[in-house]
Amino acid sequence: MPGETREAVGLEPAAEGRGTTRVLNLRRMTARRTDEAYRSSTPLELFFDLCFVAAVAQAASHLHHDLSGGHLGHAVGNYLWVFFAIWWAWANFTWFASAYDNDDDPYRLLTMVQIAGALTLAAGVPRAFESGDYLVITLGYVILRLAMVMQWLRAARADPQGRTTALRYAVGYTLVQAGWVARLAFDQPTYLYVGLAVAVGELLVPIWAERAQVTPFHPEHITERFGLFTMIVLGEAVLAATVAVQTAADSRGGTDVDLLVLAGGGLLLVFSLWWLYFDRTTQRMLRSMPTTIIWGYGHYLVFASTAAIGAGLAVAVDAPIGHAHVTHLQQGLAVGVPLATWIATVWWLRVGPPLRGPAVAASPVAAVLVLAAAWTSAAVPLMAVITAALAAVKTWAVRRTD
Repeated sequence: MPGETREAVGLEPAAEGRGTTRVLNLRRMTARRTDEAYRSSTPLELFFDLCFVAAVAQAASHLHHDLSGGHLGHAVGNYLWVFFAIWWAWANFTWFASAYDNDDDPYRLLTMVQIAGALTLAAGVPRAFESGDYLVITLGYVILRLAMVMQWLRAARADPQGRTTALRYAVGYTLVQAGWVARLAFDQPTYLYVGLAVAVGELLVPIWAERAQVTPFHPEHITERFGLFTMIVLGEAVLAATVAVQTAADSRGGTDVDLLVLAGGGLLLVFSLWWLYFDRTTQRMLRSMPTTIIWGYGHYLVFASTAAIGAGLAVAVDAPIGHAHVTHLQQGLAVGVPLATWIATVWWLRVGPPLRGPAVAASPVAAVLVLAAAWTSAAVPLMAVITAALAAVKTWAVRRTD
């Protein structure tokens, strides 16, 4: 089970070559302890996250421009595909690192290859949005996957107890990657159907692999890693809204009351999202593999909707200055749909502390009110107030039970 302690060599050098000068720092890639104290993100993991900012920024920026142009179906469809690629590549690395990060030179080098793949993926986002061409994104995935499969093969060689699981991951990811490459040979609608089938295959690989032996990830480490990526995506939302306000102010020759209210509402909204997610995050969902799968997969909606909220705020700023060809309702829904999705998903995943009594229903009610606010003329400020009220209610309920 995830909470069990497995024997691990830790970060000690391999026995081979002791007392001799080695060109490479080599360690056995055995499982790390799941009860390891003070397990936090490493500088390499933080660097990995930083490089993924480029991909998140590209996806959010193109979602913003497509929404402003009134291309709703095109925007949402491409965004969901692109963000799936971003999220899944990041998650694959994160779960593996939690269990097998030995910080030796081959591990570092293979991680840097994955970073190169992530940057290639980011470079392919514009072509995916503009012409539906996923060739560069697929190339980035090939680079990512080759390095990831090599990591799993190293783990299979060094960790007898987890060998079957590691080999299943290596084989599974090789097969689904072959599926992504083969998909490029098809035209619509077969192209879409093959993509959906391969995406389902991606999600089934961990479920199949973990049936052999649960990977010994560290619950607190995973919680921190997902929290850090949430902050990165929140930061991208802040940046998108800030740039939009700056552009609007420049086009008007200065700010006005409406723009200040919109900017203030966006800021309050982002503050409230941070408060709701990080108010004493619990690791209880990570104590069994079924709930862990739900928690990890559910964060696709958390990450994607967070970045989409930033794009929606940018659309709301574009509209008053004539840069967005959308109605008032479409402006409201551009923020309201991802915000309601975020609130409902975080509530469903129980990211925050457990609640009792009427406060349990606060999140579903808030999600409905947020969607209703899209029909008003002051959608963003009203949504911000609703979200802030939700944060206040949940905080009061938790403090009351302490």
